[in-house]
Amino acid sequence: LEEIKINLRTVHTAKDPDTAAEIFGQKLALPVMAAPMTGVSYNMGGGMSEREFLDYIVEGSLAAGTFGMTGDGADPAMYDSGIGAVKDSDGRGVPVIKPREQDEVLKYLAKAEEIKPLAVGMDVDGAGLVTMALKGQPVGPKSIDELKEIIGSTELPFILKGIMTPDEALKAVEVGAKAIVVSNHGGRVLDYPPGVAEVLPEIAAAVGGEITILADGGVRSGMDVLKYIALGAHGVLVGRPLVIAAYGGGAEGVKIYMEKLRSELFQAMI
Repeated sequence: LEEIKINLRTVHTAKDPDTAAEIFGQKLALPVMAAPMTGVSYNMGGGMSEREFLDYIVEGSLAAGTFGMTGDGADPAMYDSGIGAVKDSDGRGVPVIKPREQDEVLKYLAKAEEIKPLAVGMDVDGAGLVTMALKGQPVGPKSIDELKEIIGSTELPFILKGIMTPDEALKAVEVGAKAIVVSNHGGRVLDYPPGVAEVLPEIAAAVGGEITILADGGVRSGMDVLKYIALGAHGVLVGRPLVIAAYGGGAEGVKIYMEKLRSELFQAMI
């Protein structure tokens, strides 16, 4: 992403560019959402509980005019914390499930349906997470038939996170997903995958007119958001900076960081 450059053009009429986007029927102030994250209670030194963190993510995102996703982890209570945070926001969030064994996925999906969220998802890129297996929560790849069963069992828009090739993007369309997230899980499940910015254009060329494309990985500024949009994404997810923002300022910190991204995106669009 850092290697992508932005050409400077200032002879035009875009004096007041619109940063708004529409995702899952929701009008957003900016094309940025909070990525699904868990494990902050121990990865960040125990400064706050999972539920506190996810409340800040969901509340802060909504205050900035967008929405947050919540994740799943080795402790099932992490997923439940996200469900609680989204429920308290009247469903204005997106729970994301790990690629657990099929019957477990369906149970987790049922929990999500009870709170009527904007959408639900699965980070299939978590298929190789050893930490899940070590905690007795096995995960693995999903077949076409398994994904069709999962997606066919819900009326919620379904997101497949962790798509990195055009052929798997086409499979996501085939199984009925409404959106994909082009993501390599922060490079934490497989060494040497390409960066998202490298593969995004060919994925957008393959399915850009058929499915909503989100991208995540390395977004630290509004210019990074603009790069991903220019490369073919309809929206982007931000992770690590929002953890820092939540720890530093709670829901207000998350809101401020999102507004920072929107301001930078506006300036870059000009």
